[in-house]
Amino acid sequence: MHIRTVGLKGLKTPIRVKEKNGGLQNTIATISMQAQLCEGNHENCVAAFTSILDDYLGEFSVASFSSILPRLQKDLQATSVRLEMTFPYFIDKKAPVSDTHSLMEYECTFSGGIGDDDGFILSVSAPVTTLCPCSKEISSGGAHNQRGEVTLNVKFKNFVWVEDLIEIIEQSASCEVYALLKRPDEKYVTEKAFNNPMFVEDVVRKVALLSLEHPDITWFSAGVESFESIHKHSAYAYVDSDEVR
Repeated sequence: MHIRTVGLKGLKTPIRVKEKNGGLQNTIATISMQAQLCEGNHENCVAAFTSILDDYLGEFSVASFSSILPRLQKDLQATSVRLEMTFPYFIDKKAPVSDTHSLMEYECTFSGGIGDDDGFILSVSAPVTTLCPCSKEISSGGAHNQRGEVTLNVKFKNFVWVEDLIEIIEQSASCEVYALLKRPDEKYVTEKAFNNPMFVEDVVRKVALLSLEHPDITWFSAGVESFESIHKHSAYAYVDSDEVR
């Protein structure tokens, strides 16, 4: 029996990722790789993958995929190869009033393929705040709000930074989320959300509009999940560029 699909999953390794400001960020990536092998090929997938990956651990970036994937395809004699790495990415973020600094964590994924599974996707997940328009309309003393999560996946023709996608996401919600707030900041974010009520459909619609306006994004998909504060279930909305173009 010929087994065509082989790979690695859940390999953790330290990496360095380029930041938009020119710096390098040290983080930990969880890496998965999958290869479609030709019949009769018995190459050691694990050895080939780990030996090639070791050459890039000093500075891993989106550009690394363009050299890693052809090497993997050649060494494994594979019809296609796909590499995915997910890692926490941290940004120094200031509170909106007090300017208090704190590190915000975002989940990012680089996913690239060559051969039958061609193409590169950059993904970012970021927390947001949403405030329910219905609750605000029917209540005489406030409205319920909740934290949500937006995941934006894009393909692009010119390089797009992780920071660019985070900005799109955070501009699309009732309010941003911060790691550390003082009293004046809490007042600001509470009132900002109250004055900007949004359903998950509103958030995903705005993410889509900003993504369509971006000159370098050629394809996107976006999902928004709201972890409801007064319901046991979550609310969810999804859109991709194939549906709206």
